[in-house]
Amino acid sequence: MKKVLVSTSLIILGWFSQTNAQTKLHLGLTSAYNGTFVLDKGLSEDPRYNAKPTYNFAPIGFTAGVDFGRGFGLQLESIFSKQGQVFEIIDVAKQVIGQRNVDLSYIHLPLLLRSFGTGTARTRFNFMFGPQLSLLTNGKEVYDQYKAGTLQLPPGADAPTDPNTGEPVKVNSDGTYQYPATKQTIFSTEAKNAIERFKKTDVQIAFGIGADIDLGNNLYLSTQVRANYGFVDMRNEDLVNELKDKTAKQAINDLFGRRANLLVGVQLGLHWMFGGNRSSAGGNSGVPSR
Repeated sequence: MKKVLVSTSLIILGWFSQTNAQTKLHLGLTSAYNGTFVLDKGLSEDPRYNAKPTYNFAPIGFTAGVDFGRGFGLQLESIFSKQGQVFEIIDVAKQVIGQRNVDLSYIHLPLLLRSFGTGTARTRFNFMFGPQLSLLTNGKEVYDQYKAGTLQLPPGADAPTDPNTGEPVKVNSDGTYQYPATKQTIFSTEAKNAIERFKKTDVQIAFGIGADIDLGNNLYLSTQVRANYGFVDMRNEDLVNELKDKTAKQAINDLFGRRANLLVGVQLGLHWMFGGNRSSAGGNSGVPSR
């Protein structure tokens, strides 16, 4: 028994020493340019709105990771990111008479399982996948109809409130109504009424695929196509329930539809690998160097 314990201990110590020899720490800076989307079935089915392609910067991000060798590791990131989407306001003549702008700022905190190519090649693939906690730092949704017009009320939606009288507008038999030029904040992180505020957190899934390119013994460039998808409706849950039950008292009444954040973009990063280059972190795969 004593021999078995000694042999097992030696094997475990040998495994830990090999793992420690392969383990590499790295820190980095990133920046990204993203297409951002607000997925909302209610808005997509509403003839008053047309989703417009929206692009935002994630100007700065920080990364800290550990590569364990054998082609895998973990990476924690902190990314400041602008998200949201612009929806054009469309009248019955299909003319653009304004826009509805969802403007959100988040700090994303993804914890990613990192897979990377092994060997000594200068350029190797990378793949990341993991959960992401997103903290809202600022948010505002503004309805800006800069021109009066005739709009089509979708079936199932209540008549909006006239901003001048405070009463519901008159809806014609064909579902059309006249609406004056107006600018209204629908949701805001600074709203006095809690039901008009955004949620402070979102739980998302993040993933990316790309390549790492060695620039020196310790420095490498990462390039990735990144995507995040949110599972939490960004609006106050009480309002979501009112929309679902058709009891909401908004000035601009919407069709019910759950909302989700979606981001797809390109991210670049510069990373410093401590204790040696990436080849020594990933190249110990049993394949001899050439």
